Parts: sequence; C-alpha cells; structure tokens
Amino acid sequence: MTAVCLLGAGGLPAAHAALTENLVTGVVAMSLGNAVTADPPGIESIHFNPAGLTRLKGEQHTHSFFAASIRTSASFHQPDDFDIGGFKQDPINGTHTGEERQRLYIPGIGLLGARLPAAVAGGPGFSFNKPDSPFTYGTATYVTQAMSVTRTDPNDPGNFDGKVTHIQRMVLASPAVGYKVSDTLSVGVAVPLAHAAFVLNTDMRMPNTLIGITGQLQNGWCPKDGGNLLDTLGPGLCSGGEEGRLNPFKRAANMKIDMTAPVDPTINLGILWEPKDWFALGVVYQSGSKTRYSGRYEFKTDPMIRRFVEGLYSSLMGPIIAATLGMPQSVPEVQSGNMSATIPFPAHMQVGFKFKPTKRVQFNVDANYTDWGSWDAMTLKFDQSIKLLEVARMFGINDSTQLRLPRGYKSVLHWGFGLQTQVTDKLLLRFGYEPRKSSIPADKLDLVAPLPDTKLYSMGFNYKINPDTDINVTASYMKGDYNVPAGSSCNMNCTNFFNIVYNPYAGLDVAGGIRVRYLGFSLTKRF
Repeated sequence: MTAVCLLGAGGLPAAHAALTENLVTGVVAMSLGNAVTADPPGIESIHFNPAGLTRLKGEQHTHSFFAASIRTSASFHQPDDFDIGGFKQDPINGTHTGEERQRLYIPGIGLLGARLPAAVAGGPGFSFNKPDSPFTYGTATYVTQAMSVTRTDPNDPGNFDGKVTHIQRMVLASPAVGYKVSDTLSVGVAVPLAHAAFVLNTDMRMPNTLIGITGQLQNGWCPKDGGNLLDTLGPGLCSGGEEGRLNPFKRAANMKIDMTAPVDPTINLGILWEPKDWFALGVVYQSGSKTRYSGRYEFKTDPMIRRFVEGLYSSLMGPIIAATLGMPQSVPEVQSGNMSATIPFPAHMQVGFKFKPTKRVQFNVDANYTDWGSWDAMTLKFDQSIKLLEVARMFGINDSTQLRLPRGYKSVLHWGFGLQTQVTDKLLLRFGYEPRKSSIPADKLDLVAPLPDTKLYSMGFNYKINPDTDINVTASYMKGDYNVPAGSSCNMNCTNFFNIVYNPYAGLDVAGGIRVRYLGFSLTKRF
C-alpha cells in the first residue's frame, strides 16, 4: 500500500529536463536565447564552446551574478465520476497551490534555511593567453542546472508532491584550454568539476483504489465506539482503532531526502570554424555522467499506517494474512539512515550558426539535443529494509532495501535564436527567443517537476566602459502551462487498481504552469 508514497521521489530528477538546461548558466548566452555556439561569449565559452577561448587575448577576469525567481502553480478539479474506492469527495477539490520561495544550497554546508523571493548566486571566471600563443587557458565557476521551490503554506495542497524541492548542479572549477589550429579554425576542451545536490521534503498521501476499498470496509465493519469481537477473531481491521482506519485522502507519511555528489566531472569538446567575418559554425559536445549521489533519508509515518499494521497483528487471523503478504510486524514512527542513488546526467550536443549580414547586425541560431531517452529508471538504495516498502510487498516490491523508479523520458531537440545590433561604438543590444521542449512526456508530469514545453524571451546589452572594461546585463522571462486530465499522468493522477507509482492527486484534473524570471550581470576586466 505505502510503496506509492516513496515514489514521489521519482519526479525529482525530472527537473533536470530541457527546462533547466542553460537556464542560469551565462549572462550573455541568456540574452541571445543560448544561441551562442558559433559566437562563444568570453569566459562563457568554457561551457558553450571551449574553442571560443582562443578569441580571448591577454589576461581577462569576469565576475558574474544573477537572481532568478521560480513560480509554479497548480489547481485541482474533481470530475463528476470521481471515485477512489468508494471515497467520492477529495478535500483538495477546488483548491490551488500557494506562495513559493527559493533557497540556496552551499557545498559543504547544505540547504540554507532562509527563504528568498529569488535565488541569488554568482561566480568568477579567468582566462590567460600569451602573445602569439595558439593556446588560451581558462576556468570558471557557474551553475549548469537549478530548480528550487519551497512552499510556505503548511496546508498547501502541493505539499503532497514536494514541500521543498531543490536540485542544483554547480561547476566549482572548469579547467579548459582552447587551441587555434589556423586563422579560421579553433578547437577546445574543458573539464567541469561539478557539485550536485538533490533535496526533497514531501508529505505523502495514498488516493489509491485498494486503500479506499479497505477504508470503506473498515467504516462498515468497525463500530465507532469500540472493537468488533468477530474482527478480533478475524483479520483485525478494527483493532487499530479510529487512528488505524485507512483514508486515501489523509496524510500517511513525510519523506526527506538530502543527497550530494561532491565532485562529478564531465567533459566539453568544442569546434569553432570562422571562414568569413559574416559566417561562423560552432559545435559543442558535453558528455554525460552517471552521477553517484549519497546522503541521508528520513521517513516519518503517521498513525494511520502504524495503527493499521498493529491492528492486523493483534487479531487471530491478521498475522497470517500479514505474513502471507510479507508485511512487517510494525512500522516505526521514524526511520532514517544513509542512502545512495545513481542518477544519469545526460549528454548534450549543440550546433550553431552565426550570420552577420551587416557590420552592425548579427543573427545566431542553434539546435540543441539532449539524450534524456537513455534514462529509463532511477534506483534509490537504502542502508536497511524500509518498513513502508515491506508493507508494499503485495505490489511486487521484492527488495525493500531499494526502489527502482521507471522514468520513461525522451530525448528532445529544440532551437534557440539570437539577434544583436551595435547601436554605438560602446553599446550593443541583444535579444533572444528559445522555445524549449521538455524531456518529460505529458503522461509523466508531476508537481515535483512541473516542466511542460516553455518559451523563453530575453534581452540585454553590453556597454564598454573603456577599452579594458565592459559590462553585460540581461533580463529574461520564461513561461509554460500544462493541463493534465484525470488519469493521464501516472506520476500524478492515475487511478489504476494496483498502481504503485506515486499518484497523490489520483482521479483529479490538474492544471497549472511555471514562470521563471531572471536578471543577470557580469563585469569583464582585461589586463
């Protein structure tokens, strides 16, 4: 029964989908819809195309800062034929999610308690090239992926699919080198060394048909003011008392997961071909990684499940039934320990073109491909047998020390477009548009990762303070909406009788969206 609770963790890595790729990585790239592979911008070349480092001369220092706010929304509607095992009125029908805030994860410290209206971060970058040398060296600190949502209302219906969701992949160092093969051809390589964090805190409920049927049997079989003698000699459905009556809409437990991968290296390979001033071609390949996380878990089980199991074992026939189903003799109120997981970080490839029809106008267009289709499942491994999983052995969970979560994501291809115009010798304006396809199919959407197809709009400028100093400023806005009819996503609202995938909103229509606002600033100084 309670296996469905644990599967709420399955949606978390989905937030690495196309929605968050390159979302806060580079100030200049963001202003051009991330279409910069054929015109790599300064130190951001390390990520977007390390071959672009060869265009940086002498010694350069860049300091970047950004603020990003993420707001998700969801509303819940109960169809006319709604029925979960005989329960026909979900208390969250007609409600919607509320206020959200962002938090920061500091490597070595953890998730900070402060709840901010926007996530704020930044990092330095450095490059060095000797005069007349074909080699340029560099390194930078930057964020490649981020998703942070903390719900502030303890009664928010979204708490059943993530009270706190935080995913972060921060490159702490990225040794890189670019080599100029000829006047028109450059190649480059970078080795980003990333710190990855994965945090989830969620309440859990079980609107499952089997849970509902069992609860209705209890309601009809068990007196409100005492026990049932026949039940004591039978299955023990009443022996857990009022607290032990199953209700598919009642909170069953709370789960906390906090894992990190302190150092996870990947590799970026880039080629830049610039045969003409008005045309360039760029290609970058960013390798994937089977990122190995480790950390802590904690399950707090509410009285409903604990008393139900205790009731079975206090009757005559209940222990026989429970043992046949492989259920534990008891479920502790709190169970915690160490855990690990291998979560694939998919490979990414980007091909871009630069067209400059006039001296003052330039167009960029990039094609992006991410290999999310290679991710079929994620496995959580615990340091002990999880009693909640033992209760769920009737659903086919044979090994209660681990949980394999099918994902079923797809590889996606999407485009990015950029336009820049030189207004004056000192001022350059930039505009970007990026229709971003999500790697999460519609039948896999949930509130932990509400990531539909989105559109990103951006604008920014570069201003040269003097020949050795310039600034870049970017603002962007991204939005996407979804509508998931009842029963159409088996990560959120399916009603299958033996559905062990976590579906906290089973049988409900769920509609909502996501909005991301970004403001970035960078300062570059040449020496």
